[in-house]
Amino acid sequence: MASGDMRDADPLAVIKADAAAAHREDQGTSWLVDQRVADRFKTCTALASCGVRKPIFRDLTGDGRSELVTAVDVDGRLSEMRVYHAQKGGAVVRVLSRRAVLEGVEVAAGHLAIREPTSNPSLVYVSHYVWDGSMIALHELKLDSCRTLKDTSTSPCAKPSPRPEAR
Repeated sequence: MASGDMRDADPLAVIKADAAAAHREDQGTSWLVDQRVADRFKTCTALASCGVRKPIFRDLTGDGRSELVTAVDVDGRLSEMRVYHAQKGGAVVRVLSRRAVLEGVEVAAGHLAIREPTSNPSLVYVSHYVWDGSMIALHELKLDSCRTLKDTSTSPCAKPSPRPEAR
């Protein structure tokens, strides 16, 4: 990619090529890409039919060019999140791959925050990732109380967290 900005890439082509390469590398073990995703990508032709969430383009490396942040829904609960970066010279590389139950993904202040449910419905894990010069790496993992989110039956944080009792 000549511009070095992932906004100029076809997100579906990038994700499908990466999934196919990962599937060849893991030899169908689902270690790098879930087998269901690899199978679906053989025939799907649009982001929605492939189960790919709407791409987000943000500069996470501080180089002034956008990275591609997206997730592929594996089933009704599990997703594979991926972040892609265009290197100098145009090669596209995956700089983060994460398989998880994604409650939310936020990009702010040059870092990526991923929210995941816990077994306690009033708490979530929040993983903060930052660019370390060669990849997006885990910077901090926190346990956080849920904030009120839109009401959905699949979100463990859909209801406000109970207020602590006064002592």
